[in-house]
Amino acid sequence: MSIEVKVPTLGESVSEATVGQWLKKPGEAVALDEPIVSLETDKVAVEVPSPVAGVLGQILVAEGETVTVGALLGTVEDGVAAAGNVPVAPREEKPVPPASDTVAPAAAPAPAAAAAVPASAPAGDDAGAAALSPAVRRAVLEHGIDPSTVKGTGKDGRLTKEDVLAAAQAKAASPAPAATAAVPAAVAAPGRNEERVKMTRLRQTIAKRLKSAQENAALLTTFNDVDMSAVMAAREKYKDVFEKKHGVKLGFMSFFAKASCLALKDIPAVNAQIQGDEIVYHDYVDISVAVSAPNGLVVPVVRDADKLSFAGIEKAIGDFGKKAREGALTMEDMKGGTFTISNGGVFGGLMSTPIINPPQSAVLGLHRIEDRPVVRNGEIVIRPMMYIALSYDHRIIDGREAVTALKTIKEAIEDPTRLLIDL
Repeated sequence: MSIEVKVPTLGESVSEATVGQWLKKPGEAVALDEPIVSLETDKVAVEVPSPVAGVLGQILVAEGETVTVGALLGTVEDGVAAAGNVPVAPREEKPVPPASDTVAPAAAPAPAAAAAVPASAPAGDDAGAAALSPAVRRAVLEHGIDPSTVKGTGKDGRLTKEDVLAAAQAKAASPAPAATAAVPAAVAAPGRNEERVKMTRLRQTIAKRLKSAQENAALLTTFNDVDMSAVMAAREKYKDVFEKKHGVKLGFMSFFAKASCLALKDIPAVNAQIQGDEIVYHDYVDISVAVSAPNGLVVPVVRDADKLSFAGIEKAIGDFGKKAREGALTMEDMKGGTFTISNGGVFGGLMSTPIINPPQSAVLGLHRIEDRPVVRNGEIVIRPMMYIALSYDHRIIDGREAVTALKTIKEAIEDPTRLLIDL
């Protein structure tokens, strides 16, 4: 019996998606709840599981096509034995020989068909090419790697993201031989190649939202610098005990998150939003933490950050970072947020003007720490300094409020005791 596979509910305000990749081929066995197709929405990648155990039947929507919630994607043949997919492949190959009237040509396609099986077998056996996860597939597209040429080290020989990155590094380390072999076969002159890759739905959404923020908000950025000596000393002193007790490393993000909560409570406008002709003030702080995912920047939300401990914040950020790298963030992870922290320092950025994440009204940008000469008590000394930036919507936040909020964050980082006594 054929069971329909439909587009599931994708989340609040999300009504359509793009078919990213079919993880199974028609005739292949599928287990109950095994992912058979991945969908890309504006925010996350969603894997659609098989509703029953059986064999994948028809594929009704091709990769790259747009589908809406409830649309029919394909079918699964319920109750068909796993071995049932063995005769399916020969059945598709055998119609070729009867096209000839003679016996000799009929025998020729048989070896060709037999040869075709080993050619595709490594991909099927490794399960990497046949069923790439969304994160691996994105890495393959980004680095231009042929998955059939990479040996998987994951479970059952599946390709992992690390396998693809290692292959990409190996490819980059020896570009000359590949270019030498390819250029004479194609053209004699040195190549000036171009590659066109369709933007993912996530990248399209990022582009639209960032451009919308520039067009609709009155963006302005204020800067300050922070002496990181006290936080670095506290982290060095307590990091081992902290990790032993809480099972998570003590990082700088929890300090800045707590300092931001302190500033947002003192300056409510920085934690507010414009909705129509009204200003909505929040008595809670949901911090969107910008993290890098394989296909773009995403901002999962640490909810009620003002009520969480340092350990709670570090655990939440660590979990989001792992899920982002694996392409496993959900719509619920991304929804909401009243303020954003973006740490460009992990990539070596010295200074930037971050763009707000609508409908939020402000974003804090962190940057790299470097030793710089500063004046303390009339003397020039070397201190680990960081530039911090607060971009804000001037329609709702005045300059005085923005500068005060950033100064509050600076003071809390330079004297972490303020975080304990709410000062």
